Amino acid sequence: MPRATKIVATIGPASSDRETLTRMIQAGVNVVRLNFSHGKAQDHIDRAALVREVAAECGREVAIMADLQGPKIRIGKFENGKINLQNGSKFILDAACELGNQAQVGLDYKELPRDLKAGDILLLNDGLIVLAVDKVVGSAIHTTVKIGGELSNNKGINRLGGGLSAPALTAKDMEDIRTAMSFQADYVAVSFPKSATDMIMARQLANIAGEAHKHKPQMIAKVERAEAIPVLQEILDASDGIMVARGDLAVEVGNAAVPALQKRMIRMARASNKLAITATQMMESMIVNPVPTRAEVSDVANAVLDGTDAVMTSAETASGKYPVETVEAMAAICIEAEKSDAYKLDADFLNVMFTRIDQSIAYGALFTAYHLRVKAIVALTESGSTALWMSRHNIDIPIYAMTPMLGTQRKAALYRNVTTFELPHSTDREAVLKAAEDLLLAKGVVQKGDMIVLTWGEPMGQVGGTNALKIMKVGDH
Repeated sequence: MPRATKIVATIGPASSDRETLTRMIQAGVNVVRLNFSHGKAQDHIDRAALVREVAAECGREVAIMADLQGPKIRIGKFENGKINLQNGSKFILDAACELGNQAQVGLDYKELPRDLKAGDILLLNDGLIVLAVDKVVGSAIHTTVKIGGELSNNKGINRLGGGLSAPALTAKDMEDIRTAMSFQADYVAVSFPKSATDMIMARQLANIAGEAHKHKPQMIAKVERAEAIPVLQEILDASDGIMVARGDLAVEVGNAAVPALQKRMIRMARASNKLAITATQMMESMIVNPVPTRAEVSDVANAVLDGTDAVMTSAETASGKYPVETVEAMAAICIEAEKSDAYKLDADFLNVMFTRIDQSIAYGALFTAYHLRVKAIVALTESGSTALWMSRHNIDIPIYAMTPMLGTQRKAALYRNVTTFELPHSTDREAVLKAAEDLLLAKGVVQKGDMIVLTWGEPMGQVGGTNALKIMKVGDH
């Protein structure tokens, strides 16, 4: 059975050469993430072209995710690159300061003083430095150091509890969306959305930018602001999936709150027929070590058991010493975790309400496959929606999405428990069913005599028209 949980790998300086990227895709990368917080537009265009080439050479369709930087709120630079802050000392963040020193530092985000008041707690460098706001005078935020340490150039700033007013989409993000659409990125991840409106605006911009290529990407909301949590359902409804971005989220809501939030967010995504990606520090120690820690192994396995569609690497594969080994280790952990999970169709499966014929066919296929213990479920699909709906429920039977659409193959690379195959377009039902059966036999997925369940739409070749289900013994066709 193929690995159900997908792997999203960030590429960067450590993984942008052809040989390393080839080995990573062979090791199991399903989606390549381009992090627009680093590098120039041309770097991403070149890397996207290389991913497409290498994936084709490996005989795989790999999706590309463009991850927008968003309004990263940072301090400015220091005269000497860094300082050391002592507990109890006074320190000023001043939007008017050009170059920082031991007493003060500038701000990239000039509006920060307007968002703060006395008593607020600021967390710098992912929460390693803690400052208490004493007062705000004009452009200057006067603070007392609660937890000190080394502070270097351009470190990020969060406010405990969230509430900073920076918009989710910056001018840079809007330009980056245009760049991402120039190479038809399959997914666009939006950083720091606070509401459904942020996601709707990002989608509109991406659709307009992709119009020349007749391309509409899937939109992923990165949940990393405290204020996104109360409106999570609205954000989900406006997105195609979410990323549990545990770095900034942990800084804003506290580390201890994140594991339970992760489980809740993945549950909500699946219930809404949306995707979920679990990210941040999953294999962090493998930036410098050839094997993960036991805690990292448990973290990846728990995300799999939570039902995440994908687990993600960041610096581990972008700039770490062991990008290929990281992917290999992650794939092995996913496979073991999937084996250990006692798969049962969800207890509330029979209570699912649906009004669409194609959705009812998808659920009917799952129910039938589960009780007949068939070898494979095959969705003959144009848009991929039937395969997506099936993949929202736990079942230990692999789902194969067969489609003539290249964009659908790439998009479905992120769906849990879905493997995609290209099946040429045809309006001849019998020819298509025979071709699907032959493809499964050729790939070694089934043998003669095995039972399979197929779904398709009649008339053949239309989008969103799945209305037929067939139970078939391989070789009887």
